[in-house]
Amino acid sequence: MAVRRSPSSSRAEPWPSGAGFSQVARVLSESSSIHSDVLSHLSRDMSGNRLNPMPHWILEPEVFREGPGAEESQSLVQVMGAPPSPQVRSEGLHFLDGKRKVDYVLVFHQRRHSSIRSLVSGSVSQDQLSVVSNGNFPPTKGSDPATGRGADILGGEAASVGEVFMELGSAKGSEPMEAIDQEMHLIRQEFEANLLEAGLEIEREKEVKPNGPSFTRIHAPWPVLCREAEFLKIRVPTKASYELKEERGFGSSMSSIWRKLNQPFQPKVSLQDHGSTKFLSHCFSRDKLHLYNISSKDTFFDNATRGRIVYEILRRTVCVRTCQTIGISTLIAKGVYDSAFPLHDGDYKVIGHLEERNDRQVLHEEWARYSAFYKFQPIDLVRKYFGEKVGLYFAWLGVYTQLLVPASIVGIIVFGYGVATVDTNLPSLEMCDERFNFTMCPLCDGACDFWHLSTACGTARASHLFDNPATVFFAIFMSLWAVLFLEHWKRRQISLSFSWDLTGIEEDEEHPRPKYETILLQKRQRKQKTKKKRKKSEPEKQEDGAVTGKDRWRQKLLSAMAAGAPPAVDKLTWKDRLPGYFINISSILFMFGLTFSAVFGVIIYRITVSALMAMSPDPETKSNVRVTVTATAVIINLVVILVLDEIYGAVAQWLTELEIPKTETNFEERLIMKAFMLKFMNAYAPIFYVAFFKGRFVGRPGNYVYVFDNYRMEECAPGGCLIELCIQLSIIMLGKQLIQNNIFEIGIPKLKKLIRSLKEKEATPNAREDEKPPQQWNLDYALAPFDGLTPEYMEMIIQFGFVSLFVASFPLAPLFALLNNIIEIRLDAKKFVTELRRPVAARAKDIGIWYNILSGMGKLSVIINAFVISFTSDFIPRLVYQYMYSPSGTMHGFIDHTLSYFNVTNFKPGSAPQNSAHEDVTFCRYKDYREPPWSSDAYQLSKQYWSVLAARLAFVILFQNLVMFLGLIVAWVIPDVPKTIVEQLKREKKLLVNLFLQEEKEKFQLIQSLFTKDSILQSNSQPSNPSQGLPILGRYSTLPSGPAAGDGGGGGPRARCRAASFSQFSGKTCSSPKNENASSRQTAV
Repeated sequence: MAVRRSPSSSRAEPWPSGAGFSQVARVLSESSSIHSDVLSHLSRDMSGNRLNPMPHWILEPEVFREGPGAEESQSLVQVMGAPPSPQVRSEGLHFLDGKRKVDYVLVFHQRRHSSIRSLVSGSVSQDQLSVVSNGNFPPTKGSDPATGRGADILGGEAASVGEVFMELGSAKGSEPMEAIDQEMHLIRQEFEANLLEAGLEIEREKEVKPNGPSFTRIHAPWPVLCREAEFLKIRVPTKASYELKEERGFGSSMSSIWRKLNQPFQPKVSLQDHGSTKFLSHCFSRDKLHLYNISSKDTFFDNATRGRIVYEILRRTVCVRTCQTIGISTLIAKGVYDSAFPLHDGDYKVIGHLEERNDRQVLHEEWARYSAFYKFQPIDLVRKYFGEKVGLYFAWLGVYTQLLVPASIVGIIVFGYGVATVDTNLPSLEMCDERFNFTMCPLCDGACDFWHLSTACGTARASHLFDNPATVFFAIFMSLWAVLFLEHWKRRQISLSFSWDLTGIEEDEEHPRPKYETILLQKRQRKQKTKKKRKKSEPEKQEDGAVTGKDRWRQKLLSAMAAGAPPAVDKLTWKDRLPGYFINISSILFMFGLTFSAVFGVIIYRITVSALMAMSPDPETKSNVRVTVTATAVIINLVVILVLDEIYGAVAQWLTELEIPKTETNFEERLIMKAFMLKFMNAYAPIFYVAFFKGRFVGRPGNYVYVFDNYRMEECAPGGCLIELCIQLSIIMLGKQLIQNNIFEIGIPKLKKLIRSLKEKEATPNAREDEKPPQQWNLDYALAPFDGLTPEYMEMIIQFGFVSLFVASFPLAPLFALLNNIIEIRLDAKKFVTELRRPVAARAKDIGIWYNILSGMGKLSVIINAFVISFTSDFIPRLVYQYMYSPSGTMHGFIDHTLSYFNVTNFKPGSAPQNSAHEDVTFCRYKDYREPPWSSDAYQLSKQYWSVLAARLAFVILFQNLVMFLGLIVAWVIPDVPKTIVEQLKREKKLLVNLFLQEEKEKFQLIQSLFTKDSILQSNSQPSNPSQGLPILGRYSTLPSGPAAGDGGGGGPRARCRAASFSQFSGKTCSSPKNENASSRQTAV
């Protein structure tokens, strides 16, 4: 421990150097286990003594280093290695010496109190170091510092893990520091001391604003980078390279033509120019530095890799003395630090020459601008700057957007076919022909009158634009397109994994989340309290005579067995999570009910408004009832969806927290599933209603189904429900894209920037003049934090559902999705480059659970499109009529065949039209397959109904199996791994083996030559002996050349010599057994 007993002087001895400070705490970076017996001995040693803590200003800025602490600041400079230098780079990416890079930044707010100043300026010898039982709060008021606060809980049993808290208090009358600030200060002090022990270098500003943010800059030197790169198995290129196989013949000429055509669309990025040479890559090893092309230690690891290495150290560094925490995430959750992030590579605006642009400026110019919408994405540079996880997202988005191009073209062709054939479509012509004079039954009871079918001519013609034979082909095409998209993405993903050296990477070990650690600590504390109560009650039982000698012997035996057994690892079980699971299930069911209630409320709105508008005396209002009600209802649905989307996102976050997932990966997967279920139901519930439920439960004239005993269930339009489904889908899809995806993503950041600029203008001019130009860490801290890729993926997954699930009703959906994604890519790019802090370069082999969701939606789209074509459109009834009931084998008479008769005398009292303008109406028509009133089975379902139903079900089965079979063929024809990748992987593996064999061979030859030279020198110095000879060294022999075993000149058994590694080898051979220990320290080749 870095504490010593107080000397008799009035002040504690200053720390002589940084070496003493570096012994403050041992970094337990390789393991998170803490032994409670160590803390027990620490507690016993300090419980009753007046101990001086480490000078607490040692890691504080100069504003808090006044008085006695000023002379100790020089030792901190030596430890941190941050001496001021006149050559300081202006961009703010380096330490004060202008040489060492700032790899990571920790930010915290230091509130300035008068008690701090008085504490520093007072006598340091009066400070006390106390150990209390709770790791979060100061001791009680009644505790006595002179007698060792907290000593009462340290006498009998060792303090448990995580319950030790170092408090820096004042023994005399000076005002103490606030408890929370004091605790945070001590935790930061220990954490940063542990970072120093891990090899990192730390620097802080000399002057800090009293209430502003304080920045701790971290630099990872070369030895730390090498150690962590080997630990993380980071693949780096070697000096060895090979030539890629070039295409020949027709394929080569086509590839060259394609490259020339694509040249205007390629970004001007050096990383995009893949030559014909590829360097072999291998996991970094400190023993093989000679294999890597290390031109500069500062640039061998790029900034993203350096930030990732520092983050791994921050993630596993522990705080033992002040609190039981592991990693920077826990400290941020506890408020010790505000945030932690790696720095951007300077400003994104290009000021100098274009050749001197950094990666951030290149991305801004070639990727994050709307004017670059026609260019391909520089995916390799995106991966290099932001990491593989972000790179995979933008690569997936690019593949999805590219494959929307053929889908959009086919959708436009299908829509064009509908436009071209609308004037020759016989069903719509019959519906528009006034000569047929179909008198339809009233749309509501009492107030509505009979009407002619020809008045719905416009709806029938518009319905044909989307409900035509080409729609079936388009539905099959889009189902196969979804399979092709997933297969193409798998190939692209594997190609990127090979290009980015992600093949064979292992999953990184994750530390528990802060919430999990907190709940687990509470569980441990409850167990310890229960044990203490049981131990207190045991003497009472013995006094009562309840515990016999046999019971006492059994207890001793069990305690001895428990002492020899390994300690059980504490973890949260399903019992600890049971309340969270119960709340999750009930809350999700409630949210589903809320969504259905919203849909039902819109249904009631449509029914009531339709009835009210039908009772209007204005004939123009009556004629526009269906259009007005449909448009307003869809807008209401859109507003409800947007509002509930935001609510469901927050609810999903809250419900996932209640489940207490252990790691961030588990948390993210559970959050994704909950958010997807809630948002999927919210977005598609109104569309599902129109597609499969509207008009199915209406009833018939004289026997309608009523809601609240007054309002009839709404019916589909005369042209079918498909046109209403198209309107619903188009408005919701376009509305979500325009409002939620684009306006929110563009408008809210602009509004935040405007508010921030207004606040800056409110500052006094003198203050602005005195301020120094902001450094890069100040600029990055002002940016929004990176909250993950879940919102970005969710946005695209919901859009994928609009494109694939109900595409049979809206063939233009891929086109609108394509236009949105072209803007979305540049919008997201601009957000990542200019508006967000730089995320940690996280490794990822794939897009994770999102691929499973996409695959499930692709399979669901086949079923939904089959039902949409069968039950929502009139495609199957037309086929049945044409081939079973049409006298001429054409579509003539189809409208009359789908309309049933109703005798107006069978209306219920009060439901017949009161003031009818149509006289002498005996029968009215309605759309259904029922027997006429003159039949013996009047108004019963007819044979045509059952024929159409059977045909619909048969089509669903046929469509589903056909598309699934074609999808399997497509997946089988397209291999997951490209053939070129397979060949290159085999070739690289062979070349790496040859490279290492060649290296070992060179080592062996060098060792052999040195041993041979040494043996020659020994033979020249001794008289020749005929019986003595040199052994013949074989090609793979590991024995050194020397005197043969058992010869007379050896004078005893020869000691076995061990060859050293190439970097450690020395020419001296071991000649006696006494050198065996020395030689055994070397590593054999």
